[in-house]
Amino acid sequence: MFLHGSNTSSLSLLPVLERLEGVRAIAVDRPGFGRSEPVRVPRERFRDAAVEFLDEVLDELGLKTSAFAGNSMGGTWALWYALARPERVRRLVLLGSAPLLPGTRPPIPLRVTTAPLVGDLLPRVVKPNRKMLLRLMASMGEQDTIVRYPELIESIVAGARDPIASATNLAELRAIISPLGFRPSAMIQPDELRRLNVPTLLIWGDHDPVGTAEAARDTARLMPRAQLELLPAGHVPYLGHPQRVSELLTTFIRSP
Repeated sequence: MFLHGSNTSSLSLLPVLERLEGVRAIAVDRPGFGRSEPVRVPRERFRDAAVEFLDEVLDELGLKTSAFAGNSMGGTWALWYALARPERVRRLVLLGSAPLLPGTRPPIPLRVTTAPLVGDLLPRVVKPNRKMLLRLMASMGEQDTIVRYPELIESIVAGARDPIASATNLAELRAIISPLGFRPSAMIQPDELRRLNVPTLLIWGDHDPVGTAEAARDTARLMPRAQLELLPAGHVPYLGHPQRVSELLTTFIRSP
C-alpha cells in the first residue's frame, strides 16, 4: 500500500508503480487529496486520525495485513501506522525522509506557507503555477528531476488549484509545522523507533533537505530491523532513480 506526500496525490507515485514486478500495489489518496473526500480533524488528533483512516482502508479491502510504502508525509503516516498497529504491517518502506523523525526539519518555504495570515492569503493572491512548483521542488533538492515528469507537474499544479486539496494541505502542514520548525509535540520519539520491530527499508536521498544523511543513519540505528539505502537524491529519490528504487522496493517487499 502506497501513501503519497503533501502537496500531491497518488499520481505522484506512478514512477515507482509502473516499474514494480510481482507486487500487488494499491496507491491511496489520503483524505482531502486526489479523489478522496476531506475529513476535518482537530490538530491534536491528527496522528490518531491517520491510523484510523488506514484501519478503514485495510478493512474495506478485506486485508488483515499489508506492506506499506510512503513518501514524505505519506511515510510518516505509514510509520505512525506501523507503531500503532505492528500486527497489520508486514514491512515498511520510507521513500525519502519522513517528516517528524528525529533530526528532520521543514524547509523554509513550508514554514513560511504555514505562518498565520500568509498561508491563508497566498492562494487568494497568487494562483499556483508551474514556476511556483519548480521553486518548491528546488527547495526539496529535486529541481533537476521533477522536470522529467511534465504530466506529474500538471497534476500537482491542478491539485494546488483545487480549493479542497489546498485547504487540506495547509491544515496538514499546520498540524505539524510552526514558524520555528516541526512542532515538538508531534515529533516521533527515539524510544518509539527502538520499539518498532517491523522490517523497515529506508531509501533516503543524500541531500534531502528535510533530513540529512546523518539523520538517516541515526534513524536506521534506532530501528531494530532497519536497513538504509542512500541515493544521490533530494526529498523524492524515486524521481531521479525510479528503476533503482523500484528494484530495491520489489526485492524488499518480496523477501520471505
